[in-house]
Amino acid sequence: MSVIYDSFIAPPCHEQIEILYQDEHLVLINKPAGLLSLSGKNPQNLDSVHRRLVQIFPGCTLVHRLDFGTSGLMVVARNKAVNAALCQQFSQRTVTKVYSALLCGHLDKNEGVIDAAIAKDPALFPLMSICSIHGKPARSRYRVVERFYHEQEDKRLLPLTRVQLTPETGRTHQLRIHCQQLGHPILGCDLYGGRLLAGAEQTPRLMLHASELHFVHPISEERINARHACPF
Repeated sequence: MSVIYDSFIAPPCHEQIEILYQDEHLVLINKPAGLLSLSGKNPQNLDSVHRRLVQIFPGCTLVHRLDFGTSGLMVVARNKAVNAALCQQFSQRTVTKVYSALLCGHLDKNEGVIDAAIAKDPALFPLMSICSIHGKPARSRYRVVERFYHEQEDKRLLPLTRVQLTPETGRTHQLRIHCQQLGHPILGCDLYGGRLLAGAEQTPRLMLHASELHFVHPISEERINARHACPF
């Protein structure tokens, strides 16, 4: 059996978690980029969304996670019953998540679907891989918002496409690896080619933001339609 060794050390994150909504059952937050969702095993990776929030909301638990480099909306349960109810919504795929992203290059099509199974490979950790034999089904939809050129400090023009991404499944690194599969990795993605485009090397962060989260409040049964503007 392959042993997975995670050598990643997260740099300090000085940005604060923005609490957008709270009641006695759940908390809705905007996670800053560069903050782990859960603390790592390495003692240098203790700072995380959960570690910070449990100081304010004792007993709170994460219902889902965002990658370290991803910013945006997360819902956090304040007790076990609410966590179970929300996890059920996620597992039944009744929760809708929408992301905003900048992709390298200009996409040809205005919208489409990426249907490619994703597998873990301990030998490649932390990368995931596309594998139709061993992978779990994964499906994402994309829609182009705009195509444009970003002028660099040296006057070079960087071709970018702003897209809206809607994952229909929730695999690890799904949007990042699916965009790479599309031939247009997410700008700033160090794992899946988002720094390879000439001029993209110094991108300060992963250009991926969880901009919408739609679910049913497990207690009031009210439909929650949360939106947070993309910061880039």
